Parts: sequence; C-alpha cells; structure tokens
Amino acid sequence: MSALLPVYAQMPVRPVSGRGAWLVDEDGAEWLDAYGGHAVASTGHSHPRVVTAISEQAGRLFFYSSAVPHPLRARLAEEIASRCPDPLGRVFFCNSGAEANENALHLARKATGRQAVVSVTGGWHGRTVATLACCDGRRYEAGALRAGMALSSRVAFNDIASLDTVLDHSMAALIVEPVQGMAGARDCSADFLAAARRICTERGIALLFDEVQCGVGRTGAFTAAELYGVVPDGLTMAKGLGSGYPIGAVVAGPMLADGVGVGDLGSTFGGGPVACAAALATLAVIAEEDLLGNATRVGARISAGARALGARRVWGRGLLLGLDLGRPAREVQQALFGRRILTGTSSDPDILRIMPPLTLSAEEADLLLAGLREVLA
Repeated sequence: MSALLPVYAQMPVRPVSGRGAWLVDEDGAEWLDAYGGHAVASTGHSHPRVVTAISEQAGRLFFYSSAVPHPLRARLAEEIASRCPDPLGRVFFCNSGAEANENALHLARKATGRQAVVSVTGGWHGRTVATLACCDGRRYEAGALRAGMALSSRVAFNDIASLDTVLDHSMAALIVEPVQGMAGARDCSADFLAAARRICTERGIALLFDEVQCGVGRTGAFTAAELYGVVPDGLTMAKGLGSGYPIGAVVAGPMLADGVGVGDLGSTFGGGPVACAAALATLAVIAEEDLLGNATRVGARISAGARALGARRVWGRGLLLGLDLGRPAREVQQALFGRRILTGTSSDPDILRIMPPLTLSAEEADLLLAGLREVLA
C-alpha cells in the first residue's frame, strides 16, 4: 500500500521527463500534454531558460526568507506590476493560488472593515479555509463549515441582476474568476465584469479577480483584466507564473495596498530567490517567444476544430478552453489516454478541459484534434 494519502485520481502515465508539450514515460513512450500539469507548465516542460535560471540561482543562494531584501524579489515585483493594468502596482509573494486568494480576501476585509464575501456560482478558489468558503460545491463548503468559516454569498454566473441584488454595503469583497477553471473554462461576459466593477465601486466593495488559472498569458493577454478592460482592486496569480516552480502573487491596487504595514501579511517561503528566478525566466520566455500571440492563435485553431467536430459550445479564451461535447467528457478523456493524449475534465460532466503549455504549436494542436476526431467518430 502506498504511503501517500489517496486524494488525487491518477492519470495513467508515469512521466520521467518532458520537453515542450510532450511527456516521456518510463517505457520511453511520448504523450501529448494538453493538460499542462493543470495549467501550470506555461513555458512547456523543462524549458531550458527556466531550468538554467533555477540552477544558477540555486548555486548562488538557494533560499533566504523575506526578512531580508533580495534583488530578484524586487525586480519580479516590478516586472509583474508593469504587466498589470493601472493602478494595480503593489505585489505580495506567496507559494500557491489558494494562499494568494486567502491573502487577497484578508486585504479586502482589512481595507473595508467588513467580513462578508460574495463569489460566483461555479467558482473555485482553493482549499484553505477562507477560500473553501468561496468555492461552489457541497464538499468544499462542508470543509469551511467544519472549521467554523462562514460561507460566501453567491451571485449567479453572468447574471447582472444577481450582482445588483446580492452586493450590498455589508460586503467586503466580490471574488470572481474572469474565466472559471474547474467549472469548465466558462468565460464571464464583458458586461457582467463591467457591472461588477461599477457596483463594487458604488458600494465600497473590493473587486478581486482570481487569475490563478486564467492569468499569466493563458487567455492570450498577460492578465484577463487587460483582456476584458476591467480593472479589479486586487488580482491573484500562481500556477503558470513559475513554469511549475511554486510561486503565487497578490497584485493590489490602492484600495487594498494603501493601508498595509509591517506584519499585516507574511509567508516564509514567499518570494524566495529560486522561485523569483523561475518566474523572471518565465516572463522573459513568454515575451520573447510571443506566447501571448501563440495562445490566441492556437486557441482559436483548437476552438474552430472542436466546433467542426460537433462540439455544442467552446467555452474559454486562449489556451484555457472547455469543449462541450454533448457526451460524458470522462469517457472522451479515457479514450484519449489510450492515444497517449492528456486532457482535463471539469465539474460539468460534458466539458473536456484543454489547458496545454502556452508553447503548444499548430501542428500539436492538430494532433489533439485528430485524436478527438477518432474518439468522437
């Protein structure tokens, strides 16, 4: 019996190496990775520039805590802030998406002096106590309730009238994924997000964008906020930020940042030298290899191909896509496993999730579509 707790359903591949959008298993067989380690392998598996950055920094200084300044931490904060829409300009580093969301919620409560939080149906924000309370699903809500955490109120997905009804002057924050991950890459409408911005401003509520899965270029823009033209008061990112090396970030605007002082936030490992080196290399690769443009182009190719194969709807933006196939997605996923292609499923049983490395080529996209064609025939 394994010493590991059995908390993850296991995909039928045991990878020993990887490059770009490909994994190599113990038998030397190659697998096309359209899952991306759950949208994490942004620059592809073991991108040489990221590997070199990690190795060189580890050889100089592997770790010291945020109790001392470090030039890479300061530089990374500037690089991230420069890529986010104004006035998002202050950065706090942590280790994961859940931790980033937890800290963003903390800042919202501190800034507003209020406690209650609103989330969106279908939303997923992490497995810490405060984030579980914002996740849509009984098993997640039960975890928050066991810890004594009040659950968030909910607004209906893409329902502007629901926003106006639920968001009142007692609320500290509205947290929303511009493109919902676990729900099947469901993309919010621009009108819904614009209404959320307007109502939150009118009622003194912090608007938080959870871009843990949809940020760092996955939608074809560095932030989904930029893509939609709607600027939140705080934005979180993680997953693809370090190409797989653990790092998360909260990017705060004045509403959240102005009252922050020493001791208000903390993370022992947050913003460590190696993590910052990995993230800086990731940002450089995204820019120099035009991975934003690639995500847009290849995502459009997959979307068009899926529609031609009979998908009822294609949700999402860029390379975060949900293919509504009108049949159980898990069966399609299992059949693709048999063709050595990895994809994801979602909380919607009919939606197959596609979230490959941002390096996925047009030719590799065609291989994915060919596999789908065979499975759906």
